[in-house]
Amino acid sequence: MATVSDVKDEPEQPPALTSLSLAEAAQETKSKEQSITPFDVSGGFDEQGKPKAIDYDKLVDTFGSQRIDKPLLERFEKVTGHKPHRMLRRGLVFSHRDLNLILDKYEKGIPFYLYTGRGPSSDSMHVGHTIPFEFTKYLQDVFDVPLVIMLTDDEKFFHSPKLSLKDVYKFTILNAMDIIAVGFDMKKTFIFADTAFVDGGFAAAFSNNVREMGKRTTINQIRGTFGFNDSNNIAEFNFPAMQSATAFATSFPFIFGNDAKKVAKVPCLIPCAIDQDPYFRQCRDNAPKMGLLKPAIIHAVFLPSLRGSESKMSASDADSSIFLSDTDNQIKKKIGKAFSGGQDTAELHREIGGRTAVDVPFQYLTFFLEDDEELERIRVAYERGEMQSGEMKMACTKELQAYVRGFRERRKAVTEEVRMEFMRPRQLVFKGMPSEKEQQEAREKRIRILEEELDRLRTGDRSA
Repeated sequence: MATVSDVKDEPEQPPALTSLSLAEAAQETKSKEQSITPFDVSGGFDEQGKPKAIDYDKLVDTFGSQRIDKPLLERFEKVTGHKPHRMLRRGLVFSHRDLNLILDKYEKGIPFYLYTGRGPSSDSMHVGHTIPFEFTKYLQDVFDVPLVIMLTDDEKFFHSPKLSLKDVYKFTILNAMDIIAVGFDMKKTFIFADTAFVDGGFAAAFSNNVREMGKRTTINQIRGTFGFNDSNNIAEFNFPAMQSATAFATSFPFIFGNDAKKVAKVPCLIPCAIDQDPYFRQCRDNAPKMGLLKPAIIHAVFLPSLRGSESKMSASDADSSIFLSDTDNQIKKKIGKAFSGGQDTAELHREIGGRTAVDVPFQYLTFFLEDDEELERIRVAYERGEMQSGEMKMACTKELQAYVRGFRERRKAVTEEVRMEFMRPRQLVFKGMPSEKEQQEAREKRIRILEEELDRLRTGDRSA
């Protein structure tokens, strides 16, 4: 069997994915390297056992991605005619794979689509979860392209011993409604849950791509990338092929049409947090072997935990997170306890100033405060000691209360009927969509398949 080291790496990628593996146990010392995988996010520990902040520059080097630099941002603005989102301007969306190629295709009028997702593990999302979705909405609005959102309820069931299928289904429905409340365009957005979609009769092409990807992915690759061992269940080993399939337009003929050769040329751009990159490195490695395009990727940093920048917000830790269901008073209390970069006394703070680099309330303002000039004013005042920690927390509280309050108002408008329409397999509306003739042919083909299935059910023939 081939090992990960036998698999050819992409340009600018690390020599072998095994170097990122959780399976490489740390030395028996207090120091520990940072670990960034879909299942573990930690900045690591220094020689004294003190937690360290996540080093994103190191991640770019280790993962072999590229920094989003000033020339790329300038080109983005020139090509799209839109000011870069605040998360791009501030380096919060910081790394990419082939974003330049997506801009090339957009300039030439070649259509592409967006793909992002969420693993539903709680009944309410927190504000950290909204970061990639808010940015994805911006991209959908700017490029006017279709979007596919994958809810990986199966992954959460496979990987979480305490979660039942009933639990993850409930979380999936509630999370879908939260995601819709971000403000996506229904005509251009399809949301699906893995379990319902695969079993629902529209996933034949999707399932074929899962099989094609699965055939080209070895057990050793999965072990090396995710640190799995003999204690992991077999479903976990197979899931990366499932997550990869959504990155191919051929998985969705009801959106992009049945002309496989034509649809195979439709590129995909995946906005995601950097911890999801391991899935898509393997996807990119195997895509050309399937005759398909490598997906482009754009990476966001994590919204820090309330406890500090050493880890991200976690739905499993209520004290580390601000949930979209939190009240104004709950938000105020949580921000009041957030890790501060202020000094031990007011006098010392006025003398040497605060540390915005580690101050969690200031970090949250960099994510949520739109006004660049106001953010800079706050930064300068805090670092000069002209703004105290309490004032910083008040400014952050005000901004987050407004953000969550706006979400709650939009969430009220998301009915069960709205959710069902977003999650119904259907033709989306976008430039370059299949012609009326292609859509009609697809409908007729679908009708024939359903009629044949009904005939088999009526006659009791289940063999086909």
